[in-house]
Amino acid sequence: MRMKSTFEIVLIAVNAGLYAGVGYLTFLGIFAPVVGTVRFWPAVVVPAVFAVVYSPRIGALGAGLGIFISDMLIHGDPILSITVGVTSNIAGFYIIGVLARKFAGQHKLSPLPVLLQAVPLAIAVTASWVNIFGDFWTSAIFIAAAALSLGLSIAYSLYRPAYSGLVAASSLGLLVGAAIIGLGVWAYSQYFSLPAVAGGGQGLPLFAAAIWFLWTYLTEIPFLMILLPPLVAAVRKAVPTMVRQ
Repeated sequence: MRMKSTFEIVLIAVNAGLYAGVGYLTFLGIFAPVVGTVRFWPAVVVPAVFAVVYSPRIGALGAGLGIFISDMLIHGDPILSITVGVTSNIAGFYIIGVLARKFAGQHKLSPLPVLLQAVPLAIAVTASWVNIFGDFWTSAIFIAAAALSLGLSIAYSLYRPAYSGLVAASSLGLLVGAAIIGLGVWAYSQYFSLPAVAGGGQGLPLFAAAIWFLWTYLTEIPFLMILLPPLVAAVRKAVPTMVRQ
C-alpha cells in the first residue's frame, strides 16, 4: 500500500511538471503558434493521458497542480488560478478519466461523439453571427476548430469506433471544465480585475462567460481528438500493466 501511494505521488508530480512545462512553453509560442488573438493549448493532452492510462485521481490532481504552476508563471494571480484554473482542471480531467473507463468497452457505432461536437459548432456559428468574438478571423478560427472536431468525431465513429468512447469522454470532461472557466472568469471579474494576459477588465457582461467557454473548449478539443487516442494506445503498449491502476 505504501509503495502504491509513493508511486501515485510520483506520477502526480510527473504529470504536474509536464503539464506546467508544456503549458508555459505553449504560452511562449513554442508548441503551438498564436493565430491572431487565438492561443491554442496542446498541453491539455498531458493530464488527459495520465487520467486515462493511470487513474482519474492522478490525472486530476496533477492537472490542478500543473495549471497552478503555469498560471503563476503566466499571470501570477493565485486567487484566479485556485478558484477557476485549478477547479476546472481537477473537475474536467477527473471526469475524462472516469468516463474513459466507463466507455472503454464500447466498440459499436455511437452518435454521442458526433452530437457533442455538433453543439459547440452550432454555438460558435451563432456567436460569430451576432459578432461576440469581435473580429472576423477569430470567428473563422473557432468555427474551423469546431468543424474539424466534428469531422474527426464522425471519422472516429465510422472508422475507429473503439476510439469513440475516449473521444466522448474527452468532450464531456472538457465541456465541464470549459463551463467552469467561462462562469468562473465572469464571476471573478465582478469583484476583481482580471490580469492583463487574460484580457484585463472588471465587471464583464454575462455573455463573456460564453466567449471564455468557447475559447477554452475550441482551443483544446482538437488536440484531445487528434493526439489522445494514439498516445493512450502507445503508452498502454509501452507501460507494463502492473504499473497502471
